[in-house]
Amino acid sequence: MNIKPLSDRVLIEPAAAEEVTMGGIIIPDSAKEKPLRGKVLAVGQGTKDEEMILKEGDEVLYSKYSGTEIELNGVKYLIMRQSDVLAVYGD
Repeated sequence: MNIKPLSDRVLIEPAAAEEVTMGGIIIPDSAKEKPLRGKVLAVGQGTKDEEMILKEGDEVLYSKYSGTEIELNGVKYLIMRQSDVLAVYGD
């Protein structure tokens, strides 16, 4: 991948939206809840006021309306500021 975030931004691959069925009714993609977690794929170099705490491979939780959605080769990603990430989880 040739995307390198600048400054204090990170590139995140959102986790797949969970498919919920209700009594045999399949919920369309437009009605699915947006995932609020994902994996950091790339990080910027930080700024003089904010060092980068996140690193590639971190599993993170982020705010519902955070970031800018981009699509590359049919895959959707988010670019957001490190400060929009709420938590790192996992091992």
